[in-house]
Amino acid sequence: MTARSMPTATALYDIPGPLTRRRHFLYGVGSTILILSLVGWVIYLLFDTDQFTSEKWTPFEYKGIQELLLRGLGNTLKAFGYAAVLSLALGALLAVGRLSAHRPVRWISTLLVEFFRAMPVLVMIFFIFVALKVQPLPALVAGLTLYNGSVLAEVFRTGINSVDRGQREAAYALGMRKTQVTTFVLAPQAVRAMLPTIISQLVVALKDTSLGYLITYEEFLHAGKLIASNLDYDLPFIPVVMVISPIYIGMCMLLSWFATWVAKRQRRNPKTEAVDVAPAEPGTLLPGGQ
Repeated sequence: MTARSMPTATALYDIPGPLTRRRHFLYGVGSTILILSLVGWVIYLLFDTDQFTSEKWTPFEYKGIQELLLRGLGNTLKAFGYAAVLSLALGALLAVGRLSAHRPVRWISTLLVEFFRAMPVLVMIFFIFVALKVQPLPALVAGLTLYNGSVLAEVFRTGINSVDRGQREAAYALGMRKTQVTTFVLAPQAVRAMLPTIISQLVVALKDTSLGYLITYEEFLHAGKLIASNLDYDLPFIPVVMVISPIYIGMCMLLSWFATWVAKRQRRNPKTEAVDVAPAEPGTLLPGGQ
């Protein structure tokens, strides 16, 4: 065996040898066959139950149904937009509270974060809608904001604490106050480092907007349910799900792709760029210099 073909070791693991690579290849082939078999079985069931007949897809050509779906999609994006902005604001506020030097503020912020993180989103939405008698859109946005804002608060706090301690100490040495250090030194670096995680949490908020149909909010899933309940053939929900699901998945994948792109860009392209430095020139000599 030549030196080039011999497996070498790294700091984390040993390079797999021929037997291990062959075993991993067999695992991959077996998993691929299993997934393809499952997909084929699902497609067979769809054809066997006549889900692709023109009778079941013609209703989606009607202008009224298309407008209903578009209106539901618009309501979904509206609820997500409100929830995303308010979650970011609440997360920043709670993160600042948890990092506060005042013990009561820190305790109250910690209690709120832990409580809303542990509370199921659906329970909060139902409580706001039923007990507080709030309209569907504000109830949905409030529930999503409380949960996602508490999660983002931990993301922000972790990001700020992950900044190198020397930068904090250097800022204090320059005479900056704690608010200035957090605002101008720590927060920009924390957001830059945690941006992929923040966007990933917004994907969760986008998916959770589908809970709005349980409180009669006319979002995308509610529109699909309304369409399916008015179709007069067997299994009407399957074609509706086949229309709605790719759009939901596409929106979530778009946000996930954006998070991945941001992460790669942050690793590849530093925030500061190289600048040209002027060549050294003779300066004024100090008194007594030669």
